[in-house]
Amino acid sequence: MNAQKIIKTCSQVYIGFSILSLAYVSISSIWNPQATMDLVSTQLPNTDAISSIRGIYGGVGLLITFLLIYLLLNNIRKALFFLLLFWAVYSISRLITIWVDGPLGSFGSQWLIIESTFSILGFVLLLLYARIKKETNVSQQ
Repeated sequence: MNAQKIIKTCSQVYIGFSILSLAYVSISSIWNPQATMDLVSTQLPNTDAISSIRGIYGGVGLLITFLLIYLLLNNIRKALFFLLLFWAVYSISRLITIWVDGPLGSFGSQWLIIESTFSILGFVLLLLYARIKKETNVSQQ
């Protein structure tokens, strides 16, 4: 029973940390899209570019944030699965960039490590969470 509580709490912390991270980038991108792009030394030359960053990193990021809050409150397993895919796709995208365009700079390399770690952590938590759910169902029968 204690292991179940630890795994559930670790899963909630992981999901919560992801929510806070995404919410921060989203709100920052809505408020000041250029500041988001300054992280990768890219100027936004016109209002269409500004609008795109505000919409993708800001608006879509907030939608993902709200979805994760809903899943945290209603279905931790689905939240873990979503975050596993979310962080893994970011990692895969960076690996494709390395393969197609060459080495990443320090920003991209740092985030490749972070996103890969988050995807692995999500995978491990998903496996552990599925295991405790299975044990709970077996013990209730």
